[in-house]
Amino acid sequence: MVNIDSPKQTLSFLMRRFEEVGIRPHTKFGQNFLIDLNLLRVLFESAAVTRNDVVLEVGTGTGSLTALLAQHAAAVVTVEIDPQMFQLAGEELHRFDNVTMLHADALKSKNRLNPAVMEAVAGQLAAAPGRQLKMVANLPYNIATPILGNLLAEDAPPRTMTATIQKEVAERITAQPGSKDYAALSIWIQSQCRAEILRTLPPDAFWPRPKVSSAFIQITLDDALRSRISDRRFFHDFLRAIFCHRRKFLRSQLLSACKGRLDKPAVDALLGRVGLDGTLRAERLDADAMLALCEAVRAAVDA
Repeated sequence: MVNIDSPKQTLSFLMRRFEEVGIRPHTKFGQNFLIDLNLLRVLFESAAVTRNDVVLEVGTGTGSLTALLAQHAAAVVTVEIDPQMFQLAGEELHRFDNVTMLHADALKSKNRLNPAVMEAVAGQLAAAPGRQLKMVANLPYNIATPILGNLLAEDAPPRTMTATIQKEVAERITAQPGSKDYAALSIWIQSQCRAEILRTLPPDAFWPRPKVSSAFIQITLDDALRSRISDRRFFHDFLRAIFCHRRKFLRSQLLSACKGRLDKPAVDALLGRVGLDGTLRAERLDADAMLALCEAVRAAVDA
């Protein structure tokens, strides 16, 4: 059991500390601070951080979770976009020589991580043999989806990602074919990982109180699943294109996604080869079927 005695990250502490330094949470940065210390302990313990782990944290906040991670990890790379929050967290974290603080946007674009962040992570992984990467974070709501998705596009993604995200995003990640939440993100993650919602969190577990519920999710990389994807970038782009108009039939979706590369006869022949009915919708296909379809499309386009 992890003992969290520090008053940091309680509501009274945060309100008093923010007033002292003259700052306030910014909704544009998705800042909602977890103020239930028991839930903070659950998040940390679920991540099972060890001395062999390099931990990536996106959203340093006040540094409370960062400090906890630093006491148990080989190294922590933590990223904060808000200059005021970066300075505030620095006052808490300066005593840890295994913490690398980055004042930066973790994303270079919607579809790409900031190279400086991944370079810092790579440096810590190379600092000693046997190190592995984990991601542990109270992810800002506005960047949770691209952070999780883009980390899996990396050549060396985290072995586990344990994070606080919006409940509806967690449900999308774990959704099954045919459900209303099933989408490109579901397939992208399920084709490479095992994902589990650990716990749902009410709005009053945070300050400022968000308008939505949240969840702890754990995503565990599965090497056997991931090895089946021969071209991850192509698969990632393919999924986004296929689900761009999710209510279209599969044949129409393929024609739209492959416009200028495959004509109607080629798409019909392709669907026949993989044994799929063109009047299905993409949301009915599980990760295995979608990967097989993607590989057939890639082969046809290359030919």
